Amino acid sequence: MARKQQTQGRRGARSHLFGELTRRLSEHELPVYASAIAFRGLIAVIPLALLALGLLGALGLQDTWHNSIAPAIEPRVLPAVFDGINAAVEKILTSSTAGLIAFASALALWDLTLGMAGIMRALNRVHDVQEDRPLLRRVGVAFGLAFGVGVCVIAAILLLVVAPRAGGGFHVLLGILRWLFAPLLLGLAVGLLVRFAPAQKPQARWASAGSLLVIATWIVATLLFRLWVTYVADFKTAVGSLTGLLLVTLYFFVSSAIFLIGAELDELLRKETRGRGFALPDLVAAVVRR
Repeated sequence: MARKQQTQGRRGARSHLFGELTRRLSEHELPVYASAIAFRGLIAVIPLALLALGLLGALGLQDTWHNSIAPAIEPRVLPAVFDGINAAVEKILTSSTAGLIAFASALALWDLTLGMAGIMRALNRVHDVQEDRPLLRRVGVAFGLAFGVGVCVIAAILLLVVAPRAGGGFHVLLGILRWLFAPLLLGLAVGLLVRFAPAQKPQARWASAGSLLVIATWIVATLLFRLWVTYVADFKTAVGSLTGLLLVTLYFFVSSAIFLIGAELDELLRKETRGRGFALPDLVAAVVRR
């Protein structure tokens, strides 16, 4: 009887937690913020792609396009489309890229900074705090987060997506190390956002439930997106191109939404546990008790 009552109590607590989380998500308009953040991230892809091509040209790594990237694109698009893409890329790779690198870097940082500003406003809503930082300080924080978080996320994507393409002895080594360093990079990105984006810094919980949710879900979403691009994507038809655009947009929205949901979950658990939060040891203890 006691065990039955304990089980019912846990179920009631989970139902209460889920209901309260849903209410807070709606009250804080987090889907709206997630859409705005995803849009800025999607726009930033264009200058980031230009920056990557500029760096390939400046570093003399044109073979990376010819041997790895172009062969992956060519079978999935119409010949005329690929010819246009290849001609544009070849022009970038064979031209002076110093101006392109500077312009693409500035544009990417601008877009990412605007995205960080949206995250800062969203986290202020999550933590129920008013923005009282001066304008210049907010701009500086947004710029710093754009640079730091951008480097961490891009490095994590490269480890998960590009590392398996490495040849020679690096293939096995990177295949193992990516599962260690990608979560660490994502954890650092989440930690930077949670610590510095809100107007008032919450108590630091290095391995919080929300952070673990963000990292695990983002890795799964990235791997699923990579599998779709590798085995399913076909941009030779109007339906395939539209599907690709929708899935890319969905990927960015899910990435931003799951981060905000994780932050909201952390804040809710912090309030439910009277400021102590809910970290990895709590999760392990809960599993052991079951």
